[in-house]
Amino acid sequence: MTRESMFNPVPRIKVCGITSQEDAFYAASLGVDAVGFVLAKSPRRVDPQKVREISLSLPPLVSTVGVVVDMDLETLRKTASFCRLHWVQLHGHESPEYCRALDVNIIKAVRVKDRESLEAMAAYKGCVHGFLLDTYVKGKPGGTGRTFDWALVEEAKKYGPVILSGGLTAERIREAIALARPYGVDVSSGVESAPGVKDREKMRRFVTVVRSTMGDME
Repeated sequence: MTRESMFNPVPRIKVCGITSQEDAFYAASLGVDAVGFVLAKSPRRVDPQKVREISLSLPPLVSTVGVVVDMDLETLRKTASFCRLHWVQLHGHESPEYCRALDVNIIKAVRVKDRESLEAMAAYKGCVHGFLLDTYVKGKPGGTGRTFDWALVEEAKKYGPVILSGGLTAERIREAIALARPYGVDVSSGVESAPGVKDREKMRRFVTVVRSTMGDME
């Protein structure tokens, strides 16, 4: 049995850009695996105190993820502890050495423009737990709402588990999973009515479609 085949064939689901307790609770009620909070400059940025309050009120077995960009190491350690984060998602120019020095669970975001964009992943193999692939847009570290060539995900898997992000919606996700077969999927703007405001029906439909892909992947 390969390392890849040991993973659940149904992708894990992360709903990112959570800004309210109500949206976090609803996502949890749908059975998502993780909720994400943006702690970097963004229309979806959340104050650490609010992240802490939401994290402490969530039911068991829902992971919390903090999205950061080039945060000072010691500040990030303190923030992760204060916010009760299970994971940090790094969207900046954090080096492999930075990741090795950070004693928390790490997902490294990679902005994908083309096949060459994947080459940087090799240096992080073994010092992060997995990668989030998002679409490259000049000047934006993430949250672009745009898709990239999903066929590239297969090549990226050799470096570790891949979470697919970028422009995902309930209408697109079945095709994305069929082509990429990622370990996980990450959605933010695709389930919103406005930046940082989640649409319950869009969330429900997204989760329903992802969960229904089990038959497609067998």
